[in-house]
Amino acid sequence: MIGGELDRMAMAVLQPGFEGTEPPAWLRRALAEGLGGVILFARNVARDVTRNAAPDAPDAVGGTAALVAELRRERPDVVVAVDEEGGAVTRLEAATGSSWPGNMALGVAGDESLTRRVARQIGRMVAAAGITLDYAPVVDVNADPRNPVIGVRSFGSDPEEVGRHGVAWIEGLQSAGVAACAKHFPGHGDTVTDSHLALPAVRASREVIERRDLPPFRAAIAAGVRAVMCGHLLVPAVDELPATLSRAVLTGLLREELGFDGLAVTDAIEMRAVAALHEPGEIAVRALAAGADAICVGVSSARGESVYALRDAITRAVREGRLAEERLAEAAGRVRDLAAWYDAQAEARAAAARDADEGLGLAAATAALRATPAEQTAPPLTKAPLVVHLTARPSQAVGRATPLKLGQAIEEILPGTVTAEVHDDGRLPDLSERARPLVIAVHDAVRHAWMRRLLDDALRARPDAVVVETGVPGPPAGRLYLATHGNSTASARAAARRLTGAV
Repeated sequence: MIGGELDRMAMAVLQPGFEGTEPPAWLRRALAEGLGGVILFARNVARDVTRNAAPDAPDAVGGTAALVAELRRERPDVVVAVDEEGGAVTRLEAATGSSWPGNMALGVAGDESLTRRVARQIGRMVAAAGITLDYAPVVDVNADPRNPVIGVRSFGSDPEEVGRHGVAWIEGLQSAGVAACAKHFPGHGDTVTDSHLALPAVRASREVIERRDLPPFRAAIAAGVRAVMCGHLLVPAVDELPATLSRAVLTGLLREELGFDGLAVTDAIEMRAVAALHEPGEIAVRALAAGADAICVGVSSARGESVYALRDAITRAVREGRLAEERLAEAAGRVRDLAAWYDAQAEARAAAARDADEGLGLAAATAALRATPAEQTAPPLTKAPLVVHLTARPSQAVGRATPLKLGQAIEEILPGTVTAEVHDDGRLPDLSERARPLVIAVHDAVRHAWMRRLLDDALRARPDAVVVETGVPGPPAGRLYLATHGNSTASARAAARRLTGAV
């Protein structure tokens, strides 16, 4: 194959991120030279919105649709991807927090039709921005409540329930004309390491993996999911190589055993789980050789040199015989196939644009609330409280999302509400003013010893406090323990209405 054609194939399998709310010159040039995809983050979304904006309104989508239109002017079939899971992980609503609860809340609500409707509305928003591929849903089974990166992003800890809701989510999103992506294959739920920071290991037996982790992926594939994202995981029961670089995982397990023939995409290759092992070009080459079709690159150099370096590493590997040209051609072909599928969904996107489901986010978040004790004869809050947020650093997957905090949501109903935020190196505020009700908001207290310690201290001083857990629930505590099963603007408003008795 002549050099120009090989270069274009190598460019076709890359999905880089970039800085800014307009396409930089290097990106325009790369698209003209065959770049197959891009990934958008919150840093690419320019808008000025209020928290009361409708999520499908032009200002809520912001300049994203115009940005994508610029990208498509350079390459009409470019695959534009985004992480828009709902709940804690949102890019298009990063400034306001998601209008929809995340996966665990939907799993707790237990209504697959509700999950399908929520995903269709997320798809409606994503489609309005012109985006091809949503890197969602997470179909990992949250087997370890200490998991630092999955948690409430999972539909739950039961493989069958995760599979059912995963299928409903995929059907809802793809009914809006946007491709779904099941992640993180072969299952990131049984880890206590964040793959952004180090290489996690799933040390379960092959039998456990077959019974627990793979069923949701099998269900997603049977439902016609268009893409699967491979996680940066070590799964010794399958291979001694990280899954992203493993032919046994990507070809043997995903393709041959599970029968997936759609787009296999890597998680971002700058994540330390793999970046600590190889240079970026080597990761790309090994992932492609293993069976990946698209290389996700979250961070690119200011002038795009890093993207061209990846291209050159891939073409060099083909010329050296380390990467089969047929394998590269197959990968590039699957990228084109996904773009063609998206083009064929224009009518579905037009129908979804007319299908607003007003109030759905709040209704879904309300359905996920669980209180201990379950029965309350009167609202716990009748006057403005002090709300203490015990706040841990968000994972890199969450990124810049800033959902409405519980204290802000309560203040919308009870003006005069006072809020305080305490981090792992902080101290509790003065809790002696018993005339003011106390609410303590925590997120994943089960994972943070410092948070549990401060919560215990607060409850010793104020046993009348209300505790709201916005992450994975732990043992009930306080006069009332309210679990939202997610950290989104929708969940905060649902909890505030429950605590104040607002209709």
